[in-house]
Amino acid sequence: MVFKRRDKRSYWQMTRDFVYPKGGFWRAILYVAHRMRRLPDQPHRIARGVFAGTFVNFPPLFGVQMLSAAGLAWALRGNILAALLATFLSNPLTTPFIAMGSLKLGHWMLGIRAPLDLAYVTAAFTDAGWQLWKNFVAIFTSDPTHWDKLGDFFTYLYWPYFVGSIIPGILFSFVTYYLTLPLVHAYQKLRAVKLRERAEKRRALREKIAAMQARLAQSGDDETPGEP
Repeated sequence: MVFKRRDKRSYWQMTRDFVYPKGGFWRAILYVAHRMRRLPDQPHRIARGVFAGTFVNFPPLFGVQMLSAAGLAWALRGNILAALLATFLSNPLTTPFIAMGSLKLGHWMLGIRAPLDLAYVTAAFTDAGWQLWKNFVAIFTSDPTHWDKLGDFFTYLYWPYFVGSIIPGILFSFVTYYLTLPLVHAYQKLRAVKLRERAEKRRALREKIAAMQARLAQSGDDETPGEP
């Protein structure tokens, strides 16, 4: 199993490792790359899965990122496990750069002029989340629903973020695709050579043992005295 662990982690450990992986982000990246190389599939299918997983790191697919990666990999006939592994390229260290870059590009593409400092973005997320909760509560009460903050959030943040993420998402996905393809092919070829060498060594050892047993058996027959 690719994701099987010897020691089961607690929910606190999983949350902590998501924010900052044990051993650092570089070790986490190396671990993902190691797992990806060892996937039992054809290189082009693994590369397609990496393409799908890399792409979904860019659009604001909150809560459905892995499901989207699996669906896109299936549509592209890529390796779904490779797609899921590639989603880990989006982490607390890289997400702020992806988000702000996509937002700025989206605002430029749509001709929107709005502040994009941390205070404005934080306030927009907070107001939209609070209004969404109040509208949910209003279902069970007589309070009216309001959509102005959610409308502003969609117009000035979510939609520009989504539009601006498409181009860099496609570009980076092609980069990871063309990097993954030769690396996986070379790794699998090297692994096949090592497995063949090990098989040949085992076969040579078995033949050597069989030859020694044959010589011992023959020498035992030669030493057996003949009947009178």
